[in-house]
Amino acid sequence: MEIRNIGFWESWRRSQSINRKRVWEQIGGTLKGLLPWQHTLHTIEGRLGVGVKAYFVFLRYLIYLNLIHCALIWGFILGPTTFYGRSNSSEPLKFEGNDSVLDFFLGSGYLDRSPVFFGFYTRGSLNLPCLNTPLLYLAGIPTIFFLSLIMVVRRTTVGYKHTWMLGKRYSTNVSYKIFCGWDFTIQDPDAATLKHSFIKNDLKLFLEEQTFSLREAQRTLSQRVHLYLLRFILNMLVLVMLGGSFCLIYFATEISLRESGHHWLVSLFLQYLPPITITFVNLVFPLIFPKISSFEDYSFTMQVNATLVRSIFLKLASLGIYLFFLFSRLRPEQHQCRENQFGREMYKLCIFNFLNTFCTTFLLDYPRKLLREKYPTSLATTLVTRLLGKQRFPITFNVLDLVYSQTVTWVGIYYCPLLPLIGTVILLATFYIQKFKVLRCCVVAQRMFRASSSSVLFHFMLLLGLLMAATTLGLDLYQQDRALDNIHMSSCGPFGNGETVFNVTGVCVDSLPNLAQSTLRYLASEAFALPLILAEIIILTSYVSRGRANQKAIERLKDMLVMSSSDKRFLVKQHATMLRRKKKTRTVHSATIGEDAPLSPLKDPNLHAN
Repeated sequence: MEIRNIGFWESWRRSQSINRKRVWEQIGGTLKGLLPWQHTLHTIEGRLGVGVKAYFVFLRYLIYLNLIHCALIWGFILGPTTFYGRSNSSEPLKFEGNDSVLDFFLGSGYLDRSPVFFGFYTRGSLNLPCLNTPLLYLAGIPTIFFLSLIMVVRRTTVGYKHTWMLGKRYSTNVSYKIFCGWDFTIQDPDAATLKHSFIKNDLKLFLEEQTFSLREAQRTLSQRVHLYLLRFILNMLVLVMLGGSFCLIYFATEISLRESGHHWLVSLFLQYLPPITITFVNLVFPLIFPKISSFEDYSFTMQVNATLVRSIFLKLASLGIYLFFLFSRLRPEQHQCRENQFGREMYKLCIFNFLNTFCTTFLLDYPRKLLREKYPTSLATTLVTRLLGKQRFPITFNVLDLVYSQTVTWVGIYYCPLLPLIGTVILLATFYIQKFKVLRCCVVAQRMFRASSSSVLFHFMLLLGLLMAATTLGLDLYQQDRALDNIHMSSCGPFGNGETVFNVTGVCVDSLPNLAQSTLRYLASEAFALPLILAEIIILTSYVSRGRANQKAIERLKDMLVMSSSDKRFLVKQHATMLRRKKKTRTVHSATIGEDAPLSPLKDPNLHAN
């Protein structure tokens, strides 16, 4: 109750702080409205639900990520090479007589000599001790990986934080969804229709999750044991399928590396045999995984997540097995760069993945839609519908393609520096192709799933892809440094003449002052590792302790909310009881007064009415 006087300066400062917050909120809202494809995302959300929208938001995020990669590649690698030129012994870039259109599919010929691949970047006029092409190349690639790690981890932890804070005890009331879910700023009838569809889809998901929770709580002990045994058998079946896919990839890689002397069409097919095999495996098995998940009796959201985990493991594991076979079997041909050969394989994986998306949409999905529209009662339409079902947007499979494509980009960025630019163009084309597919060919799924937890899973799988790419690159560079045979050493690109990424910094360090040399050598020694690890342990311990304290505080706040709601209900009941008692007392009192009062001699009906 104490009232404290506030001076003019304090009042002005507070008002300015409030005004600044409002201005920043308005600027943030304006910038958010300027983001690309906002209207498209809103339309997709209203028609097909928030899950399909989450896929397109994830796709837009990958486009931003690759654009940042392109800027870093230009600043560290391509820009200095463009302005300062290459070495005098390098041949000028031009078309030759044996170049053809197939080079753009195979990454050979003209593309092999272009800035697309590793071998193009040689020492040029920029050849200072601490500022040269090898050091810039060495600084650019780790910067890209480190920045990608920060961005992906941030997106993963932000989504997980919201899921963790809400917890399993949190459930939105249906009354809130109905009475508070409408946006009263909507003026357009089409937007109102989309909002109606969004609320309907949200309610369908909520009711389905509630039904599954009730059915799950009624399971007996014998039913749970039977269910766990069934899940174990199905998981063993999944492992057998994964082993079979790895054998197919091994044989495809062996046949592709031994390819020579065939017709150009046969040669093109054999060159693309590993991407075709990987795509075939990743196309057939994910169609079987949902059938397996349906027998495991999970909720629909859990079924989607389980299928997503198995399918992304299949994607990443098949890519990892292919890289392992490729590293172990790849041998540089005469007068060819080993890094360029590996970069071509990653280039072919990206190109074929995009061709698969394009052909699936315009040669399979769109003709099915035209057949259903023009001949709805024909025998062919009936057979196609029975075999393939209605056209719905498979969120799981499409997210897998995005994670797989981005992982390939990260794996090949060292060997093919312009792969992020190629990936950006492919992702932009994929966005419009998938938009066409969703709005023209697909129908609303009968069962919806919540996008919040799945969005966290999207970024977590992307993080696994990043770690896999960094591990693959690190192992390859380490093997090159350890190899004694010159055939395994880099004879092209910025690290020529016996230089590697591990010893190229020696000349720069030796040219620095003694104090700087001592400092850098101490930072790179084992003596600095121990205090660094101890500092990390202390920081992590403090964050873990803070997280546990926050979790306890959140639980207490939840309990307080429950108690507050119970208190309100109790007070409402007490108030209603008191009102009933007062009403009953007044009725009894009025009846008593009526019995004691004398009869009125007036028989005026108006008096009785009053």
